[in-house]
Amino acid sequence: MYIADLHIHSRFSRATSNKINLDTLSYWAKIKGIHLLATGDALHPVWLSELKEKLREKDEGIYEYNGVDFVLETEISTIYKDRGKIRKIHIVFLFPDFKAVDEYAKFLSKKWNLAADGRPIVGLHARELIKRAVDIDERTIVIPAHIWTPWFSLFGSNSGYDSIEECCGEDKYLIDALETGLSSDPPMNWMVSELDEFALVSNSDAHSLENLGREVNVFSKPLNLVELKSILKKKDSERFLFTVEFFPEEGKYHFDGHRLCKVSMSPEESLRNKNICPVCGRPLTLGVLHRVYALADRQYGEKPKKYIPYKRLIPLKEIIADVLQKGKNTKKVNTIYENLIKTLGNEFTILLSSDKEDIGKIAGEEIAIAIENVRQESVEIEPGYDGVYGKISVKKEQRKYENGLLF
Repeated sequence: MYIADLHIHSRFSRATSNKINLDTLSYWAKIKGIHLLATGDALHPVWLSELKEKLREKDEGIYEYNGVDFVLETEISTIYKDRGKIRKIHIVFLFPDFKAVDEYAKFLSKKWNLAADGRPIVGLHARELIKRAVDIDERTIVIPAHIWTPWFSLFGSNSGYDSIEECCGEDKYLIDALETGLSSDPPMNWMVSELDEFALVSNSDAHSLENLGREVNVFSKPLNLVELKSILKKKDSERFLFTVEFFPEEGKYHFDGHRLCKVSMSPEESLRNKNICPVCGRPLTLGVLHRVYALADRQYGEKPKKYIPYKRLIPLKEIIADVLQKGKNTKKVNTIYENLIKTLGNEFTILLSSDKEDIGKIAGEEIAIAIENVRQESVEIEPGYDGVYGKISVKKEQRKYENGLLF
């Protein structure tokens, strides 16, 4: 397997760890089991200078540092007015080389200060932003970021569009994939048939080192940027094996509700109540799932003819912490985590394939059972709503069979 996290941030973005550099990124990529990692913030002049100094070109569009592959990546926040409405959209770009980065930076820096934030804020129509990047180098990969986030995304309920066509018109073919984001997963996106022609990718959008790889893309073998672009365009499920997803219910705007009234509702319940809070009688705060339902033309559970599979996982430290009922950065949790990594390899190996008995010998039977249950998506979920984060609890008991049935 070749695991890729294609959207992160450097220490030059707002609200990020100041410990992020190429040494720490490569160190944590190895712990997590990530083979290809985005650089994040490739347009920031100081970070770009550091990347040029330390990265070594390995293959077309792929660079290497300390045994880890990197791709030149940035996220851009664009805010502009279109059709009488303010639009706020985030877009990820993967560049094939430093020449393309330099040319794009030169274009944007004529009007906007790229040193102000690692994720630059510009005032350009998303369509023009995409066209210019691809005009500079057709190998550039374009991925609208976390497409359902309410405020800053392609389909955001507060500042996005109701269709890709509405945003990009005939230039929508320049988009190579769509990023599901932490608050949605493939089954939610499959409800909207317009998305069928696009591969769905999942990335961490990490602002800190330990959050690297909380969502990733898994490929069959190493690839270069041109191969990656082709795989995404074709939705090649022989090379693109699956994505690893958060349980989207953990997002703080997944369900509808009212925080002050302690009311949480699924979209179906909200619609039956005409989107009105049964406690205070005011309109509910509508979540990401509701927005998906608003644009959906399929039922939940239906699949397109061609799709990339997925797996839902919980980060290893969170599983250990949940079993022990301790904070994930406590000494005991860290000790067990480090022992597992030292003995069994990286985090994704442990979460996806390590033998339960081997895990149990190091971390104890209860943690081994919990990891096995997460693999089977046997978890207890309390969805987030109206700014309240959801809660995902791991089932710690052994799953049992009776008369051939699992319960």
